[in-house]
Amino acid sequence: MDFEPYLFFSGNCEEALSFYKGIFGGEISGVMRWKDAPSEQGTPPTDGNKIMHSTFQSPSIKFMAADGRSTTQYGEGRISLSLGTTDVAEAKRVFESLGKGGKVEMPMEKTFWGAMFGMLTDKYGIDWMVNCQLEPLPV
Repeated sequence: MDFEPYLFFSGNCEEALSFYKGIFGGEISGVMRWKDAPSEQGTPPTDGNKIMHSTFQSPSIKFMAADGRSTTQYGEGRISLSLGTTDVAEAKRVFESLGKGGKVEMPMEKTFWGAMFGMLTDKYGIDWMVNCQLEPLPV
């Protein structure tokens, strides 16, 4: 069984995927557009070129993404994507890159659990946590 987050965007999925590709490297695949869905799906004409489904995969991260249908109301889930590493430079690079144009909730700083840790919401509204474990966690 695989666990793959599915991210929904508000008409800017393609832009967001390019943003993440610039940060994580990797590939965007399986791109389907709403205009390619059967007409009985009732897709509004304004959603035609928006992404109905896609997959993003890099060596360290994998998720699926789409532009939400304009006729669908999505909840305000309490979820963050968490990235873990032991490489301080990489943690800082990813945190700073994701934070461009977004909102930092907690700056990347040393924590009581022996890690560098930070939280932010990127410019697409996706919540991220970056944890760089510096010391072993207590047993």
